[in-house]
Amino acid sequence: MKIRSVDAAWMHCPLEATKQHVSDFGRIAAFDAVLVTITTDDGLVGYGEAKPAVGSAGNGRALVAIIEHELRPLLVGQDPRHIGRAWSRMYNGTRSALAERSGRAMPVLGRRGIHIAAMSGVDLALWDLAAKARGCSVLELLGGPCRDRVLAYASGGWADAASIGAELGRYTQHGFRAIKMRIGAMDGHIDTSLARVAAARAAIGPNVELMVDAHGTMNVAEAKRFCASAGALGLRFVEEPVASDDRQGLAEVRRASPVPIAAGESDFTAFDFAELLERRAIDVLQPDLAIAGGLSEGLRIAALAYAHRLELAPHCWGSAITFQAGRTLACASPAGTLVEVPMGGAPLLREMAHIDLSLHDGMLLPPTGLGFGVTPDPDFVRRWTMS
Repeated sequence: MKIRSVDAAWMHCPLEATKQHVSDFGRIAAFDAVLVTITTDDGLVGYGEAKPAVGSAGNGRALVAIIEHELRPLLVGQDPRHIGRAWSRMYNGTRSALAERSGRAMPVLGRRGIHIAAMSGVDLALWDLAAKARGCSVLELLGGPCRDRVLAYASGGWADAASIGAELGRYTQHGFRAIKMRIGAMDGHIDTSLARVAAARAAIGPNVELMVDAHGTMNVAEAKRFCASAGALGLRFVEEPVASDDRQGLAEVRRASPVPIAAGESDFTAFDFAELLERRAIDVLQPDLAIAGGLSEGLRIAALAYAHRLELAPHCWGSAITFQAGRTLACASPAGTLVEVPMGGAPLLREMAHIDLSLHDGMLLPPTGLGFGVTPDPDFVRRWTMS
C-alpha cells in the first residue's frame, strides 16, 4: 500500500448571528479548519484536521500551503501504515535519517506553531487510514478502551452574571453533568469573573462539575487572586489562568492555588508538555490533536500524564475529526478523564459528518466505526471550502 495523494482544503463556515459568541478572542462569526485527505493507490481514504488557530476561527491558507508543498513530497509513494516514520520525516526534514539512527529529534526550524499544526492533520489522516486498512477503529488499533465511558463536559459559558445561569441550565437540560465557562480579560475585571462564576455555581448547584477557562489572559497576580477567591466554589479546574508561555508564572499560580490548573491547548509537541511538567505547572494536560502533533504526539503526551499521575483532558474544539481523535485518546489512555464538547455554533462538529454525541448519564461511549468513524459530507465540504 502506497500513498497516492495528499490534499488539503480550508473550510470556512460563517455562523448565524444567534450561534455567535463574544469572548477575549472577539466575536466569533465563523468556524474554520483545514481538512486533510490522504488517498492510497488502492483507493483507501483517510481524513485528518489541522487547525489554523486555537479558537474556532482562523485563516487556513498557510496550512494548506505547508501540507501540499512541504509535507506532500515527503509522503507520496510511502506506506501510510508507517506512521511513526512519516512523523519523523515531517518533523526532522532532511535530517530524518540522522534522527532515526541516533534516536533523538533533530527538528526543522518550524518545530513549533503552524508547521506542527500541518503535521497534525497529516498524522490524524494516517491513523485513520491505518485503522481502515485493518478493518477496525483507531481505538481498537491502540488496544481498545481503558474505560466503558468518559465524562463529557459542555464547553461554553459566555453570558454575564445575570444570564449565565440560564445558559448553563440549557447545558444541564441536554444531560451534561460537567460544564466549562469562560472568564478573564473578557470580563474587564477579576471581580466580574468571580461574580459570574459565583452566579453559575448558585444556578447549577453543587452536583454539577464546574470548570473555568481564562484563555491565558490574566497576569500572575490576578490569577492567584482569582484562584484563592474561587477556591470555595468547588471548581474542577482553572484552565490557562496565565499565558502558557509564562511557564514560571503558571507554576507560581499552581503552587498558590487551591484549585487544580489545566493547560495545553496552546502548546506543541510532547516537549512543551514535558517542560510544563518539569516546572510542576499543571494538573490537567489538554493537548489539541489538530495542533499539538496529531494522535502520535497525543499518545506521548498521554504517557507523560499517566507517568506523572495527572489527568488528561484533550482539547476538542474543532471538527468531528478532532473531536473523535480526542475522544479516542481519552478512552485509550488510563489518564483520560474528560472530553470537551463545544457548545454554541459548531457546524464542523455537528454538520460536516454524523457522529454519536449522545450522552449516557452525562458520559460519552467510546467511538465506533472504521478509523475515527468520520466520513465528511462531500456536499458540505464543497460548499464551505475556500477557493
